[in-house]
Amino acid sequence: MANEVEPKLIEELYEELQRERFVTIATVDHETGGPNVRAISWVWAKDDETIIFAVDNRSRIVQNIRKNHLVVINLVANESTYSISGKAEIKEEKITGVPLKLALIEIKIAEVRDVMFYGSKMVSEPEYDKTYDHAAATRLDQQVMDAMKKA
Repeated sequence: MANEVEPKLIEELYEELQRERFVTIATVDHETGGPNVRAISWVWAKDDETIIFAVDNRSRIVQNIRKNHLVVINLVANESTYSISGKAEIKEEKITGVPLKLALIEIKIAEVRDVMFYGSKMVSEPEYDKTYDHAAATRLDQQVMDAMKKA
């Protein structure tokens, strides 16, 4: 099933992006013009053509998007690896109702590409654990996800 290309999220990927999860995002570095890859977890599919995410508003991701709107999200799901490319726009410099200074960014999807190498499948998805106060992390995660869903 490798190398399939879609103009929007397939149902399985949309469902995967209805919760906080690990993804990486690639942007064009505003200083070097080269690639810049970061890991993020506050990501949510608003619909099958739009992804919303939140990051610290001082993040290099935000600086890069201000200069070049092209981004790629890498998602491991559905026994494969996907490259989701599109144009990003900073919708809010600081999300209201969240104690951190987070920017809200929206991606209009241009292409979803299955980039798993031929003859293989993913047998497990990346997992992570929050290493700070679990109750505080849960509360903050809920505040951020709620704010993204209101956008």
